[in-house]
Amino acid sequence: MAPSPRRLKTPINVLVVAPDNMTAELLTNAFTRGRSNFAVTTLIGASHSVSDKLLRCKSDVALISEELEDGSQAGFKILQKLRGVHNGTPAIMLLKSSRADSVIDAFREGARGVFYRNASLKALSKCIRTVHLGQIWVGNEDLERLVNALHHTKPMHITDATGVALLTEREEDVVRLVADGMKNRAIAEKLEVTEHSIRNYLYRIFEKLGVSTRVELILYVFSQRDQMN
Repeated sequence: MAPSPRRLKTPINVLVVAPDNMTAELLTNAFTRGRSNFAVTTLIGASHSVSDKLLRCKSDVALISEELEDGSQAGFKILQKLRGVHNGTPAIMLLKSSRADSVIDAFREGARGVFYRNASLKALSKCIRTVHLGQIWVGNEDLERLVNALHHTKPMHITDATGVALLTEREEDVVRLVADGMKNRAIAEKLEVTEHSIRNYLYRIFEKLGVSTRVELILYVFSQRDQMN
């Protein structure tokens, strides 16, 4: 009996947004080297030029450089635009360095991960795969920055597009404490309930908001901050 043919993996369609051809080629080579299951589209230049072409580019993951031809933070305009025209496309923001304001802005605008230019480019393919699988690419230091930023926001009221509350008052209490970085035991003590009750609350919160981890919950709250305040 002849061996069955190997099943080919569906390629991951990656959109690379970069300031110039050299940067785009460097990034593309970093995650496609020796691998055939990436299909890459590149958009280069200034943010207004990229924006005009964005609607025609369908991708599974977008890798957006913070710096484009028209400025050191012009890539954030593309992140905003992508969220509007391709709301389901997860984005990774490529940052020049680990600065708190850039990290916070990236996740506020809906990025699902941040990657640094000074990091080993060998990890870029893993970053893209992780985000493509619906997970978050964020380090502990950056997550702590987000938690600290949330700690200084006004009380949160999570609503749908029509303004209807998605969570009960007690569930919102749990979300606030998770966003403060507290673990289940500390939350239970704070709210004077059992840890089992907190686990049940989190299960219902995850179901209602369409998230599956505490990290995703924190990023969900952070990305919705402007609507909640």
